[in-house]
Amino acid sequence: MIKDIVFDFGGVLTLLDTNEALNRFKALGVENPEEYINPYCQNGPFFKVENGDITAEEFCKELEEICHRSISFEDAKHAWCGFLVSVHEDFLEYLQQLRTRYRLSVLSNTNPFIQSWARTPEFTSKGKSLDDYFDMLFLSYRMGASKPGEEIYRKMLLEGNMKAEETLFIDDSTKNLETARRLGINTLKVENGEDWRPILDKILMADR
Repeated sequence: MIKDIVFDFGGVLTLLDTNEALNRFKALGVENPEEYINPYCQNGPFFKVENGDITAEEFCKELEEICHRSISFEDAKHAWCGFLVSVHEDFLEYLQQLRTRYRLSVLSNTNPFIQSWARTPEFTSKGKSLDDYFDMLFLSYRMGASKPGEEIYRKMLLEGNMKAEETLFIDDSTKNLETARRLGINTLKVENGEDWRPILDKILMADR
């Protein structure tokens, strides 16, 4: 029986727009942002900051070397937040109902720039932060590991006191879901921007 439901962040709880992020980083002076950025896992300093290998300040310094100009935290935050066009606030309200029966968590490849917005009242029009909707947040830059590697899933199961067979993971990346399945975690593949509530309802109803 499912007891824990784990959600990806970008593409599941928010509408993901890689092109907007590319455009914003290009405006900062990154000549070929496609070399560093993709919807699921980044490269170079973009990967290092999401994997927790460097701090936000160190990322800005490395970005300055790429852009040949001064980069502030707010500059980088604006560019990173280009990934997230909008928050599915109706989905978040639906989670309030789920939370009466299940533990809810987020497992995300993310960084301190995006989370400096998501974990504040600016996250929704109702003045709620990401923390207000979930019991636990498993964020790559804080855990020192990233999807689709197995380490971040193993840490999540251990730190969250979860059993793989009692956990359902929802993500829009096939590779991320493949890793979860190898570890015995139940999975649900969704598309960026898809309303996954009806199919999740069916899965949970059948699991009762």
